[in-house]
Amino acid sequence: MNGVIAGISYRSLLGRRRVWLLVLLPVVLLALAVLLRVIGADGERATVTLLQTFAIGTMLPLLGVIAGTGVIAPEIDDGTVIHLLSKPISRPVVAQTKFLVAASVVAAFAAVPTFAAAYLLVGLESGVASGFALAALVGGVAYAAVFMLLGVVTRHAVTIGIIYAVIWEGVVGNFVPGARRYSVQQWAQTVADQVSSSVFLTTDIGIGFAVSALVIVVVGAVFWAGRRLRSFSLTGDE
Repeated sequence: MNGVIAGISYRSLLGRRRVWLLVLLPVVLLALAVLLRVIGADGERATVTLLQTFAIGTMLPLLGVIAGTGVIAPEIDDGTVIHLLSKPISRPVVAQTKFLVAASVVAAFAAVPTFAAAYLLVGLESGVASGFALAALVGGVAYAAVFMLLGVVTRHAVTIGIIYAVIWEGVVGNFVPGARRYSVQQWAQTVADQVSSSVFLTTDIGIGFAVSALVIVVVGAVFWAGRRLRSFSLTGDE
């Protein structure tokens, strides 16, 4: 990891309008949790449903799109990445640093609010809060890697990322049984299921497969992004 690149990336990601989108989604999650608490629908079933459908199913992939594409895609679009790549820094190191920045941002804006929302509703009951917080953490890391890679390989990363998050993760991954094995959010929920003893949380993917898939996706995406950056010439052409 390169500290200079990391600092620039954090300032770029958190100093633009993206930061308001990063904040908005967790605020909506916490607001929904407060609403459920106020109306008395704060049981374990309602909590698991909220965390599955909104925290992991909606908020997490969208945060991944915002942070993952935000650390690299704007620099490629405006040409400033050429200045970065002209420095004597290994391009895989650039990719790894960008990934770590995106992953840490997603983790902060996803895992912490997810734990807080669950704790507000059911406390530490059945390990729901810790299970889903861990799911948000590992799922967020995977999304950060995938969407950072997308930001490197295409100039339409945000559009493609949103389509992927909404259609594949939100619809296909939830309602098509065979597709669940290839859904990041389903892998993340499997991790949550291992930590939580809630009877309202069940998954049909083995933990061994889920963890292996998460590791392969993260390592593969970061490696591919580093290789892809090597194809950029200092004139901005590939």
